[in-house]
Amino acid sequence: MSIRRLRNNPKTLEDVNMVTEELKNFYYKRLLPIEKYYLFHHFHSPSYEDADFDNKPMVLVMGQYSTGKTTFIRYLIEQDFPGSRVGPEPTTDCFTAIMHGEAEGIIPGNALTVDPRKPFRNLNPFGNSFLNRFQCAQLPNQVLENISIIDTPGILTAAKRKLSRGYDFPAVLRWFAERVDRIILLFDAHKLEFSDELTRAFGALRGYDDKLRVVLNKADRVDSQQLMRVYGALMWSLGKVFRTPEILRVYIGSFWSEPRRTCDHYQLIELEEEDLLADIRNLPRNAALRKLNDLVKRARLVRAHAHIISYLKQEMPTIFCKESKKHNLIYQLPVIFAKIQQQHRVPAGDFPDCTKMQERLLGQDFSKFKTLKPSFMASLDKLLSTDIAKLMPLLQQQELKKKALPGTLDGEFLGTFRPACYKRDPFKEISKDDESSEKDVDEWVVEKYKPKYDEIFYSLCPSEGKLSGAKVKEWMVTTHLPNSVLAHIWRLADVDCDGMLDNEEFALAIHLIEGKLEGHWLPRELPSHLVPPSKRLCEAEDE
Repeated sequence: MSIRRLRNNPKTLEDVNMVTEELKNFYYKRLLPIEKYYLFHHFHSPSYEDADFDNKPMVLVMGQYSTGKTTFIRYLIEQDFPGSRVGPEPTTDCFTAIMHGEAEGIIPGNALTVDPRKPFRNLNPFGNSFLNRFQCAQLPNQVLENISIIDTPGILTAAKRKLSRGYDFPAVLRWFAERVDRIILLFDAHKLEFSDELTRAFGALRGYDDKLRVVLNKADRVDSQQLMRVYGALMWSLGKVFRTPEILRVYIGSFWSEPRRTCDHYQLIELEEEDLLADIRNLPRNAALRKLNDLVKRARLVRAHAHIISYLKQEMPTIFCKESKKHNLIYQLPVIFAKIQQQHRVPAGDFPDCTKMQERLLGQDFSKFKTLKPSFMASLDKLLSTDIAKLMPLLQQQELKKKALPGTLDGEFLGTFRPACYKRDPFKEISKDDESSEKDVDEWVVEKYKPKYDEIFYSLCPSEGKLSGAKVKEWMVTTHLPNSVLAHIWRLADVDCDGMLDNEEFALAIHLIEGKLEGHWLPRELPSHLVPPSKRLCEAEDE
């Protein structure tokens, strides 16, 4: 018996690959020549590569130190990863890309930037000071087969703001923000301190608000009155930093696999957890849509950039007073933006940040700029208005083919106690090659504790020797383990998948709960020595 694996629908894969290949074709043949012609990469982000289109969805996890970033990641993937440390002090001092691999190991940053299969080649400009603090942790994990996670160093508080990291931290965050599918920003309910570095980090995320999800973590450690005050203070502070009338959604939770403290808002925490996990769970399904959205956003920025560069070229004198004219044009850049808006009907939201553009223009040679090329602009307009629109039907078909991530993120876990969700797991095979496993098959490790577990079983008044899901759930929630963890245990314990537990299956469930309470990781597949004796014959017949 095991957790259901994520089996990809071949037709869905074909649709996703088709959309991805078309996006590559549009970028390399239509957009990239315009970027090179107008020196787009000197002012904005580097060009895309194949890995940027082919990579799995990525989740960037960030926040101040000791807000639970690494613990949150361990909660998602349900295991430790190489190089992870947890503690109240700043324990994560580097960027770590947690990705799927056949064997556990760590790849250093410099090696990552030369691997064409990884989407990190364009991190080279940040230099050795950053690359020495960048690594990739690879491990075999079902969740990581579908998404990758980026763990970040804890953002420094006001007391440590004078310390230098040795590299441009906000610029690195912005590089990742442009390429990831989701940004999880964690806050600790016990300490809401908006330091200078945190404010600069918010500045780096500006323009990517649609990817941002704010989490108020460790909410079970405060009472309801304190939570209300902390939540209000966080919303007020976020409103000041982002300077927008729209209010960011803040998820309230306690994201770890240990028992939660009893509190008045316990049910709220469970509901918020389900909402956030559902959002992350949909990332693989929406990966192609996100890539299309990012390509459109980039194309609109390229169009605005081309108009800016060509205007500056036209205004430059041929021979005399070039330097003074250059500085005058840079100073008048806001006015130039307004003129381009009126003349070419380019939306104001498509223009880059004016201050940053002025800074980058100071070091440029305006004589190398090119004038507006009508064929390029016509090609770009056709790409935005017609070509990309033709891909939407494929994306809509893909939306109908829902996928779920395994492990904690498996959507069926959250509905485990609904009869419609009981399905036979397809991969319960246990290796029979090892002769030393014969003893495990003969002995059931739960047997010696079963008399104690049977007392609890019969106190719940079973019907015809079995307990319904509702009765089991009512008892399980008293352990204060998260619902997703309890649902995982249910799926492991309900060996015959009938939606009910007999005395052996219930004993197995309690055994797994006790193991979890002692700090052990739950198995992804039920080991042979944990399969109840009465169910082993049924499994052998099925095989």
